[in-house]
Amino acid sequence: MLILHKNNIINELMDADAIIIGAGACGLMCAVQAGYLGKTVILLEKSPKPGAKILISGGGRCNYTNLNTSNEQFISDNEHFCKSAFTQWTVDDTIGFFETNGIIGKEKTLGQLFPDGKNAKDVVDVFTSLCQDFNQVIRCNADVYGVEITTEGFIVNYEMDGKKRQVAAPSLVIATGGLPIPKMGATDFAMRFAKSKGFEIVNTFPALVPLTITGKEEEWYAALSGNSIFCEVSNDQISFEENILFTHWGLSGPAILQISSYWKAGEQINIDLLPNQNISDLINAERSSNGKLLLSTILNRFYPKKFTDALVKYLPLQKPVAALTNAELDTIYNTIHLFKVKPAGDKGYDKAEVMRGGINTSELSSKTLESKKIPGLYFGGECIDVTGWLGGYNFQWAWASGFVIAQNI
Repeated sequence: MLILHKNNIINELMDADAIIIGAGACGLMCAVQAGYLGKTVILLEKSPKPGAKILISGGGRCNYTNLNTSNEQFISDNEHFCKSAFTQWTVDDTIGFFETNGIIGKEKTLGQLFPDGKNAKDVVDVFTSLCQDFNQVIRCNADVYGVEITTEGFIVNYEMDGKKRQVAAPSLVIATGGLPIPKMGATDFAMRFAKSKGFEIVNTFPALVPLTITGKEEEWYAALSGNSIFCEVSNDQISFEENILFTHWGLSGPAILQISSYWKAGEQINIDLLPNQNISDLINAERSSNGKLLLSTILNRFYPKKFTDALVKYLPLQKPVAALTNAELDTIYNTIHLFKVKPAGDKGYDKAEVMRGGINTSELSSKTLESKKIPGLYFGGECIDVTGWLGGYNFQWAWASGFVIAQNI
């Protein structure tokens, strides 16, 4: 039933248990799980369609979980916070949920699970179909501009189709994500609202983001644009063994995206260009059997020729291995195994996959994700200070947090 107020605000009187702001991964899972429990919700989504970020994830393939998920793959001021959610909703629960709805997972690398023969659109369709089955209401192009807290719950003010509207419910779920990819509708709504209510916010930064190189080294990296090398990338906290990708502005690829979540401005990162092997041992073996072999010939066994050729900036590529001096051997080892990079910065939220930081977990119950300050208010997904590695971990957090909230609204 609709009532048009004198102030021309449409008041939607609905028998809803909760309002969910944000129809992304967390919000959609929350709505569906609430439906299984016989609860009704209304989802308000700013974008033209639900699941916008799901649709572009993994190049449209959607790496929807990771078999290796534990709290150890997440960055947070409280490393234990996500344990409760992952106990309540496990990776097996995610796999079972999607299998029940026609999506079978296929493992790629490092535990990453993708839909077999299907894609991100099919993942979103699972949620929209179930929401329809449960009569859960999804309002797209709904721009929330205010939230009122009342003795009975919450009133959410939003604009849609050029008209101002209100909807009320006893519980409110904020699952609006983080700051990455503004063109997909990302906003700081959750952090702004939380801050206005006195919640502590952990400083936010782009994460899982390419790193930029400027100055005298920029031209060298740009010349290698498109080359991908398997490496170990590390700093003083952690290391990752995956591919790096040279670009015209710096470095990208899985290993770089991973380390970016741990990188701080001004910090140097280390790259082992030949992990699990020792270039000195390889050279010494050749010196005893084929001393005329050029250094470039050995390196071409492991790298694209364009990359080997570019190493002439650092190494005596055309020198026979038998003629290499001890000083040159040290330089070769240090270049191959201890390559130093000091990024100038990162590509920002436009290119970041997730956000680091967010609403401090100390403000929420780890068991329910309900606010400790405001009963009936819940936060889920990326807006919380819980940031996962690349490879489906952040989706698992979104599904788990959506499930947990649904049990408690």
